Amino acid sequence: MSHQDLKVPVERLNAEDLRLALQWLFVGVGWSVIGFRADCTWTPQLLSSTALLWAWSHEWTLVERFHTARKIALFLFPHPHAPASSYQAFIKILRKWTGVLVVALRTALRRRMEQTLAACWQVGGFVMFAVDGSRVDLPRTVAHEQAYAASRKRPKKRGKKQGKKCRRSPRTTGHSRKADSPQMWLTTMWHVGTGLPWEWRTGPSDSSERSHLLEMLTGLPPHVLIAADAGFVGYEYARAILDSQRQLLVRVGSNVKLLRKLGYARESAGTVCLWPDYAARQRQPPLVLRLVVAHNGRHPVYLVTSLLSTTACSDRQILELYARRWGIELFYRTFKQTFGRRKLRSTTPDNAEVEMQWSLLGLWAMSLYALVHATKRGVEPRRLSAAQLLLTFRRMLRDYRHPVERGHHLCHRLGEAVIDGYTRRNKSSRNYPRKKRESPPGKPQIVTATNSQRLRATMLRHKA
Repeated sequence: MSHQDLKVPVERLNAEDLRLALQWLFVGVGWSVIGFRADCTWTPQLLSSTALLWAWSHEWTLVERFHTARKIALFLFPHPHAPASSYQAFIKILRKWTGVLVVALRTALRRRMEQTLAACWQVGGFVMFAVDGSRVDLPRTVAHEQAYAASRKRPKKRGKKQGKKCRRSPRTTGHSRKADSPQMWLTTMWHVGTGLPWEWRTGPSDSSERSHLLEMLTGLPPHVLIAADAGFVGYEYARAILDSQRQLLVRVGSNVKLLRKLGYARESAGTVCLWPDYAARQRQPPLVLRLVVAHNGRHPVYLVTSLLSTTACSDRQILELYARRWGIELFYRTFKQTFGRRKLRSTTPDNAEVEMQWSLLGLWAMSLYALVHATKRGVEPRRLSAAQLLLTFRRMLRDYRHPVERGHHLCHRLGEAVIDGYTRRNKSSRNYPRKKRESPPGKPQIVTATNSQRLRATMLRHKA
């Protein structure tokens, strides 16, 4: 046999695993309807691949992340005409097409979630979503301060006597420090069963998260359960959720007034009505809700829900469902701390919006791909380690030209990216406990309906 007949087996590179991951994430995306100019060297798929790799990269600056992502993307998807190597050209075209590409990829990822994660799609028989908001720091530039700084000015506090200057030093609480620096407000709709984001809205640091919730209602599946904290209380917002044929589970505090024995609907133990005075004057119907009271070991917790039947969902199940809402707090910790997005790096508002959109989309895509392979190995979504899967992807980006180690391909590594079983001690035992000083929501005002309120409710019931 001639030595020319001997063929050296081709080793599989880590780049092949990255290519398969991106192709899997792009299934169902309608690239043909996204029309770039004929003379553009970028294609929609190549630009999306580069943007995701740009979000996954761990380089220190955005420019270095782009150069690394572009080099890997061209290796994964060879292109006859290489796109420009300028970061300014990349961010310019990405600003133009981010809105269209994010919508297309978001639709594809949602479809993938429903198809591949059916086992964890529901929680306690409900398709459950949690909503919450958080702030992300921005570089202190003039453009950011004009675009994202809070528009409301806090009134100055004076001394006890009129005209006398206060000798106390100005307050430097965390709230005042945050109000001085430009920040972007982020409101996220988070799927509880899978632990993945579903949709989000951004705005200035004083944006209304409740208004963001109303904007995101149309993107939710019908007959879902929305869980929220005390910041989402309000008659008009609760009514909008119920009118959209969706259910509500929200925590309430002392700023809420609930009515008992209104006579508008058949009442049982725990039945209350949310009917502020302005809604009664405008002849708007009261909202019939159910009050559930629990205790977290320090103070009572008051929850209201539109799930009125105790046979369909008991008080214990309501508490278990609301406890799962805490996962969105962990998602924000992952996004800011583990993923390194506590402070964005872009110095202009438009670029910061692009960086935020692709950072969220990159974390979503990475987590979805990892979760699908982890569930195949019997791993629950709550045991998936964001730090481990991020380390795995970034190791693949770093060694994309290296051959795959035997038994350590990307799918195998993601299946092992789970949290450890070590039980952490209470952080209050540390030398710097970082305790929160914010007081919890107080007890809601639960009063018996007056005769005039009962009369108005009876008239509305007869009209209905």
